Amino acid sequence: MRKSLKPFFIIILYLITKQINDFLIMFLFVLIHEMGHIITGVSLGFKIKRFDITFAGVMIELDTYKKDSLLKRIVIDVAGPLVNLIFIIVGEIIKSEIIVYSNLLIMILNLLPIYPLDGGRIIRNFLLLKNDFKNTVDIVNTISNITLFLITLVSSILILYYKNIAIVVLIGYLWYINYIENKRKSILDKVYKILNENIENGT
Repeated sequence: MRKSLKPFFIIILYLITKQINDFLIMFLFVLIHEMGHIITGVSLGFKIKRFDITFAGVMIELDTYKKDSLLKRIVIDVAGPLVNLIFIIVGEIIKSEIIVYSNLLIMILNLLPIYPLDGGRIIRNFLLLKNDFKNTVDIVNTISNITLFLITLVSSILILYYKNIAIVVLIGYLWYINYIENKRKSILDKVYKILNENIENGT
């Protein structure tokens, strides 16, 4: 399951900064980014079980997770940012700042090592090649929390210097997705604890 709130985030970002004229272009590149994931997934043999575009964002559901599909999933995760990189190059060639900056923002945001962004997914799938699921989740969660803390620290300084509300929206978006993943990890920890207790008790 892949769920992206980027369209919703971009709507709020441009409404607040009053740059609504650029919204449609940014939204278009977000969808193209997601299509990069979808087309790559289908090309690699994955079936798309669900693809929804709503005001809340984009939701993509691929086939059931399989151990032998990890490398393919890494390729799928890289595909979205790669599409943005291609458009950045095109934007530079045709001298279009909006194409360059829109795709640069989307690419950088997605490559942050925060799960479930593409960067976090890439790290998790690489780790799963050598580690069990629980250990991998713990490592990725730690990386996500540390990254978010550092980004928040740097952004706080930038907010004071530039006084740009868009930075606040960006950090709020990152904190939201990190909060959701922390809740999921907490549930997973409880499940593993119960399973271990049952094993120790011989039940």
